[in-house]
Amino acid sequence: MPGNSGRRGAVRKGGKKGPTVGSGGQRRRSLDAKGPTPRAEERPAHKAYRGAKAAETRTGPAGGPAARDGQAEARRGDFRAGDTRRGDGRRGEVRRGDSRRGEVRRGETRRDRPTTEMVAGRNSVLEALRADVPATTLYVAGRMASDDRVREALKTAAQRGIPILQTERAELDRLTDGAVHQGLAMQVPPYVYADVGDLVDPQSRGVPLVVALDGITDPRNLGAIIRSVAAFGGHGVVVPARRSVGMTAGAWKSSAGAAARVPVAQVTNLTRALEDFRKSGWFVIGLDMGGDIELPDLDLADVPLVVVVGSEGKGLSRLVRETCDQIVSVPMSSAVESLNAGIAASVTLYEVARRRRGSSAAGSR
Repeated sequence: MPGNSGRRGAVRKGGKKGPTVGSGGQRRRSLDAKGPTPRAEERPAHKAYRGAKAAETRTGPAGGPAARDGQAEARRGDFRAGDTRRGDGRRGEVRRGDSRRGEVRRGETRRDRPTTEMVAGRNSVLEALRADVPATTLYVAGRMASDDRVREALKTAAQRGIPILQTERAELDRLTDGAVHQGLAMQVPPYVYADVGDLVDPQSRGVPLVVALDGITDPRNLGAIIRSVAAFGGHGVVVPARRSVGMTAGAWKSSAGAAARVPVAQVTNLTRALEDFRKSGWFVIGLDMGGDIELPDLDLADVPLVVVVGSEGKGLSRLVRETCDQIVSVPMSSAVESLNAGIAASVTLYEVARRRRGSSAAGSR
């Protein structure tokens, strides 16, 4: 034979070309099947085998009821720490206790847990400090170029007793979740909401006035409404816990410090909260384009009043609309289709305050 074909062992057996991969390919003929894996009770080195033999010794020949009980007991004790099965037969339950990441205990929602918020950016931090937004820590990146905004922020934080912490820029990136922080960020604590019962039975003087929000998701609208409530003699704001904005740092900033004076209550069910107001002698009006009456014709200004403001796109939800005593619309020219929720609330609060001042002036004569 030509070439190396005459060398001993040069001819490949089996007709398969190319190199074999792994030890399985090299010893393929030696890996003969040995049959199915025997049961645990049939393997002498297995714990279940010893348990079955012990049960058989105590109760008699294998196959009897007592022997089967012993085998079952051995199988129950055979599960190791990492197995997902339990001794009572249930599957799929992992024995990890409370070590699972992100686990929420029964009866507790993620929204119920207090969370902090980071305000990032030099302008945002400075505006939040000027608006007296509560803060726990001011973070400053090391070796950054300082300007008037940074100097004013550091001075204001020192005057308010806010801790100032110098950190690395990479750590600031992690704290702000990759936002553009410009070397300056501030940690805001979770907002402490007021009890809605304190708004239903207010202790302040004057005719009560509360604004409730239905589906408002923009924190700037919430801040503007809080500012208008403070300006026109309101007593509080009610927001639902779901599908609505909460008291974030953006809302604090938009309120221009009014959030420190106006209580904000968060309720689980807005419709039920409005019904509680009505049972306590309040009247509930809703703002909507297709209102029953226009704002200048409102006769409920001098009574305890809840003004419900809906979202700009969807308006009032069906259940909230049915709960209102009156649906009021703000008269506008045909050139404008709708008003921003914050502006509509401000116009209504101004009209209510104007009517109340007129009623009090007439009563004092």
